[in-house]
Amino acid sequence: MGQKVIALVDCDSFFVSCEQKRNPELKNKPVCVLSNNDGCVISRSKEAKLEGVKMGEPYFMAKKDHQKCIYVTADHEYYSQVSKQVIEVLKDFSPYVQVYSIDEAFIDFTGLTKLYKKNYYNLAKLLREKILLEVDIPVSIGVSSTKTLSKLASDKAKNIPCGVFLIGKRKLKKVLPQTQISEIWGIGRRLTVSLKRNGILTAEELVKHSDKWLDSKIGIHGIEMRHELLGEMVSPVSNDEKLPKSIQNTRAFGIFTSDIHFIQNELKRHIHTSCRKLRSYQTKCSQIGVMLRTKDFRVFYTKKDLLTPVNFELEIAQIAMELLDEIYQPEILYRSTGVYFGKIGEQYVEQLSLYSDTSVDSKKDNLAKCVDKLESRFGKNIVQTGFYKYKK
Repeated sequence: MGQKVIALVDCDSFFVSCEQKRNPELKNKPVCVLSNNDGCVISRSKEAKLEGVKMGEPYFMAKKDHQKCIYVTADHEYYSQVSKQVIEVLKDFSPYVQVYSIDEAFIDFTGLTKLYKKNYYNLAKLLREKILLEVDIPVSIGVSSTKTLSKLASDKAKNIPCGVFLIGKRKLKKVLPQTQISEIWGIGRRLTVSLKRNGILTAEELVKHSDKWLDSKIGIHGIEMRHELLGEMVSPVSNDEKLPKSIQNTRAFGIFTSDIHFIQNELKRHIHTSCRKLRSYQTKCSQIGVMLRTKDFRVFYTKKDLLTPVNFELEIAQIAMELLDEIYQPEILYRSTGVYFGKIGEQYVEQLSLYSDTSVDSKKDNLAKCVDKLESRFGKNIVQTGFYKYKK
């Protein structure tokens, strides 16, 4: 495969950046985003890091030890919307974009120097400025010949003012000896310990071993890692969007409650959000699960397999409320509920029932599409389904 140039665009402190985009008064201030139930810190601004706030630090400790910081509860649905805006800019910039996570995406820069008449460094700077101007989200960009190296470059880009770092052939010789094994993308704690036992402490020491040796110790993943670190691309940027294996949606109530109507309404919201996500992938699910978490963090969960795949909330809500009825106990206080969609598959492989009414199914699909279009134009929850009453 010919030499490619791949960039990794990584949004800086993404959740915090989203909150600063929504509320500009938070910019240049020590801001921390908390998990849904305000349990711990999951994102920090640079100023909050300087204050000493640690990632994953419990909220009750952080607010006591770092009183200058501003704490905001996470809004993952909003962050998802902002992420899509960033991806739209990337796709407008290059025809080859692969979304890696909500705040990271690989983009193929190969050949774009001729189109934009800039070298790869200035190309990355242009893209960074474009994202900041159009979406108001700061990003760091790493550029190299493989995904593994571009990921390493993006980590280094976060620590320099320009936010762009390139790893070419010459720089590669300096970078590999300075890169600890734990810094390499795809190497976790267990593998780090295993490699260190074999005397491998740096990326340079890893690539010196043969494919045969790495295959015996790590497997095919080790061989691919070695070649990627040497600048030989194994995994190209792919536009193919993989279907999720499952979809989950849950959020803490903010209060402890046993009110079944309140719980049903919260569950209904999760179902609506998850169904819209299912439809965005043009897919359906054949398994539905419902979860209840108590005040003292005990979890009750049940699920049901379906004969016919669905993605319409009115159908799913009816099943979900029956599942909720199975696990709900009125004498218990609850802190959250959630929904789980499993056994997800593409719609065109759906097995139709001999007795199914295709005209009714068509009406459901059209109604769902109308709701999605209205929300896309006028905002989330512009159309809501009716309240489900509890029946014991």
